[in-house]
Amino acid sequence: KVIFAEFTTNYVPELVGGDGDVKYHLGYRTVRKLPSGGEVEIRLSANPSHLEAVNPVVEGTARARQRIRGDTEHRRKVLPLLIHGDASFAGQGIVMETLNMSQLPGYSTGGTLHIVVNNQIGFTTLPEDARSSMYATDIAKMIEVPIFHVNGEDPVALAFVTELALDFRQEFGRDVVIDMYCYRRYGHNEGDEPSFTQPDLYDRIGKRPSVAQLYKKQLLESRVITDDEAASLETEFQLLLEMTLQEVKAIEEDKSKGDREARFSESTAVFQPQYTSNSPPTAIPPETLRQVAEGLSRVPEGFNVLPKIKRIVIDQRRQVFDNGGPYDWGYAEALAFGSLLLEGTPVRLSGQDVRRGTFSHRHAVLYDSKTAQPYIPLLNLGEKQARICIYNSLLSEVAVLGFDYGYSLDYPKMLCIWEAQFGDFANGAQPIIDQFIVSAESKWQRPSGIVMLLPHGYEGQGPEHSSGRLERFLQLCAEDNIQVCNLTTPAQYFHVLRRQMKRDFLKPLVIMTPKSLLRAEYATSRAEEFTSGAFEEILGSPEVAPADKIARVILCSGKVYYDLLNYRAEQKIQNAAILRVEQLYPLCEEKLRKAMEAFPANAKLVWCQEESQNMGAWTFIEPRLRAMFRREVIYAGRNASASPAVGALTLHKREQAQLIEEAFTL
Repeated sequence: KVIFAEFTTNYVPELVGGDGDVKYHLGYRTVRKLPSGGEVEIRLSANPSHLEAVNPVVEGTARARQRIRGDTEHRRKVLPLLIHGDASFAGQGIVMETLNMSQLPGYSTGGTLHIVVNNQIGFTTLPEDARSSMYATDIAKMIEVPIFHVNGEDPVALAFVTELALDFRQEFGRDVVIDMYCYRRYGHNEGDEPSFTQPDLYDRIGKRPSVAQLYKKQLLESRVITDDEAASLETEFQLLLEMTLQEVKAIEEDKSKGDREARFSESTAVFQPQYTSNSPPTAIPPETLRQVAEGLSRVPEGFNVLPKIKRIVIDQRRQVFDNGGPYDWGYAEALAFGSLLLEGTPVRLSGQDVRRGTFSHRHAVLYDSKTAQPYIPLLNLGEKQARICIYNSLLSEVAVLGFDYGYSLDYPKMLCIWEAQFGDFANGAQPIIDQFIVSAESKWQRPSGIVMLLPHGYEGQGPEHSSGRLERFLQLCAEDNIQVCNLTTPAQYFHVLRRQMKRDFLKPLVIMTPKSLLRAEYATSRAEEFTSGAFEEILGSPEVAPADKIARVILCSGKVYYDLLNYRAEQKIQNAAILRVEQLYPLCEEKLRKAMEAFPANAKLVWCQEESQNMGAWTFIEPRLRAMFRREVIYAGRNASASPAVGALTLHKREQAQLIEEAFTL
């Protein structure tokens, strides 16, 4: 019925928001009743046409479902099933990355059943042009699992192999691959003309009986069924199709809302409240801050702490708490995690080197100096706390982000975070960002609260370690689909992480996280900033003159704020105000207007950024500011460039000094 409904003339349901998608991308769910009386839920993940990109997403959703069912040890109650094409299984690198995840502690799902629909062709490309190996499935040999090659025209053999594969998976918790040899009768997408490029092959296919006809012949020759029984089965099935089609047509004619809603009974769509900039309370009681701080500076008796770790982590954390600050970014993050855990919200942090942190700023996991045994302070804050999972990932962006995104879909009550080693490397996961994170809610009504941490900032480290490509995320912003932040204080980071789990709607959160600011004394927060207040989309700066004396308002986002603040103080500039746009999207125009109201209407308006003119937030923010304030916006930043940053430190410093000066003089 669902299949027929999708092919009716007026298929697009009025309840669907966003842009929708073509039929074969949509998700589906149903519950099958078994002969034994039990039930099994079957879920088809919504997926794009980017071949194999959905693989890690399915693995992540499966792992989340296993957690929901309490199956976190053996992982046998939820089965990930991936269906591949022969050309894509051999050709797409994400297949290898997903296979590599299969036995890793943070990503294992207890084994996946892979079915390769081996048409022996990829669109028009033959196997000799599509792979260097004998079999399309040879890549799976890397994880040493069974690979069964089976004739797709033999249903009995296929059923036997499938049962054997499932038995193996359930017994050993490993992946299994079924390589099913078959063919496409009507060409690619059932509509392409295959004889243009494979005339001989498709001449033979056209003369070959269908699988149903071959199996019927086999059953008749084996006297399993008679001719009358075969005819009866065929007639019964045809009648079922006709009756279902008529039922769908009747529903189509009934325009009542109840019938339209019924169409979603087997959909994976999730409808939620619209985005709002209202921030729920995110401050924590002083007692909670104390409990988390004490847990962070405590290790078990007999645990041998490295002397340097004791000094820069344990003792430092205790001292900061005793003094009421200053709290740096790593500490603020730990307070956010710890307070959520004590409130019953679990946390998952995944990515390359996340346990220590790329910049040695996190130290979420401590290691015994003699036994190398790990200890996680955040797991030992209180008896009734939620669980935190912190996993160093394989050296992959696309598969790991896909996995964590999938996890966030089916476990929305968990704070799911993926951190890039450097923001520059996030574009290795671009298909997951483009096809899933920013568009899945619009296409499939599948919201996610995934958080992406992208270390970003220009410090003279060259074009490969400077930019999280802020401009690309801002270009993808529309319909309140994601949140993009570039923060300046640890307290803001604390509040935005907590805000992510306090709202009644889900939106992906992309944060350009700092590098040089992580330990900067001038970029810290006091204890009272965590026990009061909330996240602020727009922040001002300590003003040096009455608002009506201001002749220039400089807007910026991220760490360039501190360079502007320092220059203003050094040059004793009295007539320039600095405003920080902490959340670039959705841009809170109401709060920005209110911040600007204090200044004269004829004050110059400047946007200052570290990034090149064709990068960063300039092309996104300039038309919005011009429309809001009806005046020219002056640009202060690096010139347009093909590369994100220069390679020489001396040249970087010269450019940085110039753009800061221009912010006050242009």
